[in-house]
Amino acid sequence: MAFWAYLLKCSDGSYYAGHTDNLEIRIGMHQAGRGSDYTARRQPVVLVWSQDFGTRIEALSAERQIKGWSRAKKEALIAGDWVLLSQLAASRGTRPSTSSGRTEMGGT
Repeated sequence: MAFWAYLLKCSDGSYYAGHTDNLEIRIGMHQAGRGSDYTARRQPVVLVWSQDFGTRIEALSAERQIKGWSRAKKEALIAGDWVLLSQLAASRGTRPSTSSGRTEMGGT
Protein backbone atom coordinates (compact mmCIF):
# COMPACT_ATOMS: atom_id res chain seq x y z
CA MET A 1 0.00 0.00 0.00
CA ALA A 2 1.27 3.47 -0.89
CA PHE A 3 0.89 6.66 1.10
CA TRP A 4 1.17 10.24 -0.16
CA ALA A 5 2.20 13.62 1.15
CA TYR A 6 0.56 16.45 -0.79
CA LEU A 7 0.22 20.20 -1.10
CA LEU A 8 -2.96 22.03 -2.06
CA LYS A 9 -3.15 25.63 -3.16
CA CYS A 10 -6.19 27.36 -1.71
CA SER A 11 -8.25 30.15 -3.26
CA ASP A 12 -6.62 32.72 -0.95
CA GLY A 13 -3.15 31.69 -2.20
CA SER A 14 -2.20 29.79 0.94
CA TYR A 15 -0.91 26.23 0.92
CA TYR A 16 -2.24 23.23 2.83
CA ALA A 17 -0.04 20.17 3.45
CA GLY A 18 -1.48 16.77 4.23
CA HIS A 19 -0.94 13.03 3.91
CA THR A 20 -3.22 10.16 2.96
CA ASP A 21 -3.41 6.54 1.88
CA ASN A 22 -5.82 7.36 -0.99
CA LEU A 23 -4.85 10.54 -2.81
CA GLU A 24 -7.76 10.65 -5.25
CA ILE A 25 -10.44 10.27 -2.56
CA ARG A 26 -8.73 12.67 -0.14
CA ILE A 27 -8.35 15.42 -2.74
CA GLY A 28 -12.00 14.91 -3.72
CA MET A 29 -12.97 15.38 -0.08
CA HIS A 30 -10.98 18.63 0.11
CA GLN A 31 -12.53 19.88 -3.13
CA ALA A 32 -16.00 19.06 -1.80
CA GLY A 33 -15.29 21.09 1.37
CA ARG A 34 -15.11 18.01 3.61
CA GLY A 35 -11.33 17.48 3.82
CA SER A 36 -10.54 19.91 6.64
CA ASP A 37 -11.92 23.08 8.17
CA TYR A 38 -8.97 25.02 6.76
CA THR A 39 -9.57 24.02 3.14
CA ALA A 40 -13.36 24.15 3.49
CA ARG A 41 -13.08 27.90 4.19
CA ARG A 42 -10.70 28.45 1.25
CA GLN A 43 -12.48 26.85 -1.71
CA PRO A 44 -11.65 26.02 -4.38
CA VAL A 45 -8.45 24.09 -3.72
CA VAL A 46 -6.09 22.59 -6.29
CA LEU A 47 -3.55 19.80 -5.89
CA VAL A 48 -0.16 21.32 -6.76
CA TRP A 49 2.27 18.64 -5.53
CA SER A 50 2.26 15.07 -4.27
CA GLN A 51 4.79 12.33 -3.64
CA ASP A 52 4.24 8.71 -2.75
CA PHE A 53 5.94 6.98 0.18
CA GLY A 54 6.23 3.38 1.29
CA THR A 55 4.84 3.94 4.79
CA ARG A 56 2.39 6.24 6.55
CA ILE A 57 5.18 7.34 8.91
CA GLU A 58 7.27 8.56 5.94
CA ALA A 59 4.32 10.43 4.42
CA LEU A 60 3.43 12.00 7.78
CA SER A 61 7.05 12.98 8.34
CA ALA A 62 7.15 14.69 4.93
CA GLU A 63 3.87 16.51 5.69
CA ARG A 64 5.19 17.80 9.00
CA GLN A 65 8.47 18.89 7.45
CA ILE A 66 6.74 20.74 4.61
CA LYS A 67 4.31 22.46 7.00
CA GLY A 68 7.31 24.10 8.67
CA TRP A 69 8.74 25.42 5.42
CA SER A 70 8.57 28.98 4.14
CA ARG A 71 6.31 29.84 1.24
CA ALA A 72 9.40 30.17 -1.00
CA LYS A 73 10.51 26.65 -0.13
CA LYS A 74 7.05 25.22 -0.81
CA GLU A 75 6.96 26.97 -4.17
CA ALA A 76 10.43 25.65 -5.07
CA LEU A 77 9.17 22.13 -4.24
CA ILE A 78 6.08 22.62 -6.40
CA ALA A 79 8.23 23.87 -9.28
CA GLY A 80 10.68 21.00 -8.87
CA ASP A 81 13.48 23.55 -8.50
CA TRP A 82 15.90 21.42 -6.48
CA VAL A 83 18.72 23.96 -6.74
CA LEU A 84 16.61 26.72 -5.20
CA LEU A 85 15.17 24.32 -2.62
CA SER A 86 18.73 23.39 -1.57
CA GLN A 87 19.76 27.04 -1.40
CA LEU A 88 16.74 27.93 0.73
CA ALA A 89 17.43 24.98 3.04
CA ALA A 90 21.12 25.91 3.37
CA SER A 91 20.43 29.59 3.99
CA ARG A 92 18.14 28.86 6.91
CA GLY A 93 21.05 28.39 9.29
CA THR A 94 22.84 31.55 8.17
CA ARG A 95 20.08 34.03 8.93
CA PRO A 96 20.28 35.86 12.24
CA SER A 97 17.80 34.74 14.84
CA THR A 98 14.93 37.06 15.65
CA SER A 99 13.68 34.97 18.53
CA SER A 100 16.36 35.54 21.17
CA GLY A 101 14.07 37.74 23.22
CA ARG A 102 16.82 40.36 23.63
CA THR A 103 16.33 43.93 22.48
CA GLU A 104 18.79 46.76 22.30
CA MET A 105 17.99 49.64 24.61
CA GLY A 106 19.71 52.83 23.37
CA GLY A 107 23.16 52.13 24.80
CA THR A 108 22.01 50.53 28.03
